[in-house]
Amino acid sequence: MTQFSTAIIADDEPLLRHHLNRSLAEVWPELEIVASAENGKEAWLKINEHQPDVVFLDIRMPELDGMALANKLKKMPTPPLIVFITAYDEYAVKAFEQSAVDYLLKPISESRLQTACTKLQHQLSMQQSEQKHPSNAQSQPDISALIQQIQQLSTQSEPQYLTWIKASAGDDIHLIAISDVIYFKAEDKYVSVFKRLPNNAAQEYIIRTSLKELLAQLNPDSFWQIHRSTVVNVATIEKVKKDLAGRMSVIIDGQKLPVSRTAQSLFKGM
Repeated sequence: MTQFSTAIIADDEPLLRHHLNRSLAEVWPELEIVASAENGKEAWLKINEHQPDVVFLDIRMPELDGMALANKLKKMPTPPLIVFITAYDEYAVKAFEQSAVDYLLKPISESRLQTACTKLQHQLSMQQSEQKHPSNAQSQPDISALIQQIQQLSTQSEPQYLTWIKASAGDDIHLIAISDVIYFKAEDKYVSVFKRLPNNAAQEYIIRTSLKELLAQLNPDSFWQIHRSTVVNVATIEKVKKDLAGRMSVIIDGQKLPVSRTAQSLFKGM
């Protein structure tokens, strides 16, 4: 007899929720997605409301992250089976492979999803059998060790971005707060750093590094590469302009900086 089950998808990426919902309909038609959630707090409320058999749970979510939510779920009288959704690399994922729970690595492949669903179906079948024969029931797996290990991995993997930078002006070396930089511009063998002064004028400094090396150390939420040779502090952009030919530029402290066509997507929705 076909076994019907229920699930909730909790992930802060709308496209991933949509893609996973459609993929699950193909690989596991008997699974009903009863709700989806974009953050941990919303997921917790919907899990209590629907009591699903399975939760597909993103590790990094706003409000309440996946690890904190998993801690709450394991205290439920009948906790759902958990499949973690993670962007960690293959090495970090080994932590999941030693656990009774499963995982899906972003971007989610259909073959990996099929494997996870097969495992879930087996576990749910075992649970159903144990309900009919309580004497054969086994205790729920304790995922506390896994949660602790993943939380440690998450802390270790938090990127450390530059907060200060050493730059020269003539013979002098200056220590400049990254938040004071308005933009970087690559030259032949160095990068110019433009800093806003108290009188709102821009002072130019020099650093001996490539723009590529610099980019790897900057917070991508704060600094955008708008051109092959230009990286701007998003907070300092005064306006974005587009001419009749479709060429885009940003205005920072009165300076007009061109935006390459490939970088124009950064400004969609602004």
